[in-house]
Amino acid sequence: MFDGYIICGTPRTGSTLLCKLLASTKTAGDPHSFYRRQDVLEWAEEWQLPDRDTMSELDFNVAYLNAAIAAGKGGTGLFGLRLMRENLDELSAILDRIFPKLPSDRARLEKAFGRILYIHLSREDKLAQAVSLVKAEQTGLWHIAPDGTEIERVAPPKEPQYDFERIRREVAELETYDAAWNIWFAAQDIFPLRVDYERLAANPAATLLDICKALGIRAPDAKDVSPGVAKLSDDTSLDWMRRYHLDATV
Repeated sequence: MFDGYIICGTPRTGSTLLCKLLASTKTAGDPHSFYRRQDVLEWAEEWQLPDRDTMSELDFNVAYLNAAIAAGKGGTGLFGLRLMRENLDELSAILDRIFPKLPSDRARLEKAFGRILYIHLSREDKLAQAVSLVKAEQTGLWHIAPDGTEIERVAPPKEPQYDFERIRREVAELETYDAAWNIWFAAQDIFPLRVDYERLAANPAATLLDICKALGIRAPDAKDVSPGVAKLSDDTSLDWMRRYHLDATV
């Protein structure tokens, strides 16, 4: 049996969809990006932790870890965490200060969170992933509900502009981060559960069933699984991909 799981991802791989699916089971925790650097103070405020300036760094890290574990469990017996590769090293450094002298990242993570199922969430079509990321960054819109309602907007609406070089850089960076996860899994002797975006998007209920089975918990009936987010891919996305392929051959 596992005490929790870590969704090991990169941006625009369907991690928000997967987090919402797992939370909807009411038995598989409530995973979020608790260790995304820019969100730490917001989480600390939501959890009503003492002001960071009134505590030592170690005391804050311990209080934050305990609050994150409680939040990630969401009243269930399982802890859930979403972790991007770019935040892994910083989380490991924080845990190293709390649990010094442990021999590896895996040892630190499992000292903090218990027996962990590592879920590697990746997207085979890196161009589509990069286009999705660039569009979200430009428009400020990151997620919508199935009915079209905006779920997450981080900037005022703005028309997206095709940018070959920016997309090319994002493709390379996403490939690097995905490879870095695989290098890390091998170094830590971890055999993750592999989940790909394409199957998750096409059949969320079947993907959720596989994960629940791996975690050793009962999955909801497929008819009761309702995705909480919808795809943002549209004609603009397809046009950008077509133009990118043309420009890449010049």
